[in-house]
Amino acid sequence: MPLNVLTWNLKHGRAVPSAGRELYGEFAAALAGWSWDVALLQEVPPWWPERFGYESARVLTSRNLGLSLRRAVAIRWPDAIKSNGGGSNATLVRRGRILARRTLRLALLPERRWLLGVALEGGLWVGNLHASGRGSDEARRAAAAIDAWSGTGPALLGGDFNLRSLELAGFTPAGGHGVDFVFVRGLEVVAPAQVLERGHLSDHAPVLVSVSEAGERA
Repeated sequence: MPLNVLTWNLKHGRAVPSAGRELYGEFAAALAGWSWDVALLQEVPPWWPERFGYESARVLTSRNLGLSLRRAVAIRWPDAIKSNGGGSNATLVRRGRILARRTLRLALLPERRWLLGVALEGGLWVGNLHASGRGSDEARRAAAAIDAWSGTGPALLGGDFNLRSLELAGFTPAGGHGVDFVFVRGLEVVAPAQVLERGHLSDHAPVLVSVSEAGERA
């Protein structure tokens, strides 16, 4: 069966225009209503991934010192604290299980940027990143890491690259919108990428791509 992969930057759980309240319920409902197997999320409030109810992995990114206090403020006044509520990259899995997890720090200044990699049943390695956009070095290092972790197996790298165009050696573009992309190696794209309707949630549109093992189509 094809694997549906979603990538979405959540803007720290906020809307455009500002809603003036916590929007966990709206984001959770949006995710529940779309047909995805793996979701790559960026700028996620760190206390959200487990609440979504899917198998998940996360890596904390920037502004997480004193997280309990940041969380208290972010829940009450998310549009006042904005990104200072803390952030994370989170990978959610609906189909199969996460068998391994690895991380790579891509940048320390001006903000910490991380690659989160997970191994899924069947041998697929999935990378999730939020790059700073200061050139392509972070994306290339992330691709090299996923390439090394996956060995000869299939691999996928997606997220917010903060670049409008990008080429990654050994990887093929599977689709994207704006600065949000998915790249694959050892996988085939089986349908055009979809930009999903999310209303006012976030300032990024969610992107859904469908891929399958090379040589296998639905």
